[in-house]
Amino acid sequence: MSFKSLSVVIPCFNEEATIEALVGRVLAADTCGLELEVVIVDDGSKDHSLEIIEGLGKDDSRIKMLKLDHNQGKGAAVSTGFDAATGDIVIVQDADLEYDPDEYAKLLQPILSGKADVVYGSRFRGFESQRVLFFWHSVGNRFLTLLSNMMTDLSLTDMETCYKVFRRELLQQITLNEPRFGFDPEITAKVSHLKPTPRIFEVGIRYAGRTYDEGKKIGWQDGIRVIICIIRYNLFR
Repeated sequence: MSFKSLSVVIPCFNEEATIEALVGRVLAADTCGLELEVVIVDDGSKDHSLEIIEGLGKDDSRIKMLKLDHNQGKGAAVSTGFDAATGDIVIVQDADLEYDPDEYAKLLQPILSGKADVVYGSRFRGFESQRVLFFWHSVGNRFLTLLSNMMTDLSLTDMETCYKVFRRELLQQITLNEPRFGFDPEITAKVSHLKPTPRIFEVGIRYAGRTYDEGKKIGWQDGIRVIICIIRYNLFR
């Protein structure tokens, strides 16, 4: 199959400190020759994120800007972006600087080579530099991935990663419901249960996580919701 275009979907909520730099990196990224579309969804930001995004959209025709009237959550923003994306391949990119767009070529290669339909960028699959942060977050991520794998029969190392890459025609077979961080286990479950089963690859990525003082948003309540979603979307589909 021939792929001609890439859509990068960026959910954004109160990221005025990083959104402009992040978009600059996305626009400069190696997309392996694919035509680039950047879909930014402002999720009811209360800071100056929306004004910055609007300015970026005026300066570059590759940028498509959408906004939600009030904060609904990452899942809602990503789902909105998926609906608007027109690229043959779609990648999710957080609006902070934890994940590096320089990884795109590596993430795209399994799909472009015809080996994969879905690619996850794993923070735990070795040989990449990582910022050292929260021990219990790491334990929690590994536990949630293990629980998800038990339900999906996949062997992922990082179900909760931001970097998820899909052939767009595969996404069109899925309806998403979760508005917040339940997006990750929901889409993982729904992809794993598609027929025929998609070919899923993982590649190791760099990760520069941030602290709560620096703007990290996910909390323990979201972890509880993830567990509920793992059970719901695997056992009651």
